[in-house]
Amino acid sequence: MTFAAVSAGTALTAAAAAAGAYAIGMFPTASLVGRRIGRDPRKEGSGNPGASNVYRLGGKRAGLVVVAGDMAKGFVPTLAALLAWGWPAAGAAWLGAVAGHVWPATRKFQGGKGMAALGGGALALEPVAAIVCAVAFAAVVRFTRIAALGSMIAVVAYPLLVVWWYGWTGGQVAVALIASAVVVFRHRSNIARLARGREHRVARVHDEPAGDRDQAPDEPVRDRDQDRVSDEPD
Repeated sequence: MTFAAVSAGTALTAAAAAAGAYAIGMFPTASLVGRRIGRDPRKEGSGNPGASNVYRLGGKRAGLVVVAGDMAKGFVPTLAALLAWGWPAAGAAWLGAVAGHVWPATRKFQGGKGMAALGGGALALEPVAAIVCAVAFAAVVRFTRIAALGSMIAVVAYPLLVVWWYGWTGGQVAVALIASAVVVFRHRSNIARLARGREHRVARVHDEPAGDRDQAPDEPVRDRDQDRVSDEPD
């Protein structure tokens, strides 16, 4: 078999893995859990269909279910591709799952922020590095109550860890950087508020003072296309 044929076959396999993972990534975990608890995370709280908003609206159990479901959307297709075809199919599946969660075609390309799906794929590829990042995320949120800050630290740490510990190079590093960049991009409004010292802290809606809920009192409501105010890491 020629090199060109191998390359074409590899590209087709990666494309198929990405497409399948994208379809899985579109699964509306937060909306389904929200419906179960009688809330709509797309219309209530921050308006972001992610675990932090569901936690805010429905409590810890509901939030954990969304975390688990969204992580599975990244973990399952990435691990399946890794076991079946290795790289680059696994990397393509990871990117596809994140893209499906963030830009779902079934919901007008308006999804979550991608953190849990990113974490699930990272766990499939390099479990130890992913667990270290998860511990760092949990510690930051525990002491600061700012989910976006923990998310950004974890997102930056993972590519550094896989290069340092596992010697990732070339395309593998590129995939990790692209996946991380998508999540950073989706958190751009959070980053701007962090820079101003105005990022919101994780709390359930009925536990928050009126002025601390999903947006600052003097900030106008944004629509979904403008990244509605939230502290979602998902």
